[in-house]
Amino acid sequence: MKKFLIPLLASSMLVGAALPAAAANPWQNINQRQAQLDQRIDAGVRNGSLTRPEALRLRAEFRQIARIEANYRRSNGLQAWERRDLDRRFDILSAKIRYERHDRDDRRGPGGRAPIADADRDGHPDRHDRFPHDPRRW
Repeated sequence: MKKFLIPLLASSMLVGAALPAAAANPWQNINQRQAQLDQRIDAGVRNGSLTRPEALRLRAEFRQIARIEANYRRSNGLQAWERRDLDRRFDILSAKIRYERHDRDDRRGPGGRAPIADADRDGHPDRHDRFPHDPRRW
């Protein structure tokens, strides 16, 4: 009896774990995926989690993928291998966006404020202002 129950339990657990993952990430067509990636870059710029150079790099890669897609579509629509190639490229770009938005290399300083190198405008970087009586400051 145990010989049948253990494989049955293991297979049902695998199927049960795979279903929510598939439902969480439904298949999207190419245009929806492009729109979503573009919105994620825009949101990162708006909320400060992407710096200007990061956003420029990501947008350049996005435009390159769009050019590749246009070239693919010119030749009698998209073939299956072309869709797979575009999906792979979009997956890579999506991972890069996720990394850049969460790398803590953002425009905001501590407490969500914009970073200011010399907040009190005394001519010294703020890191020295933490210890105003330090002789090395002068």
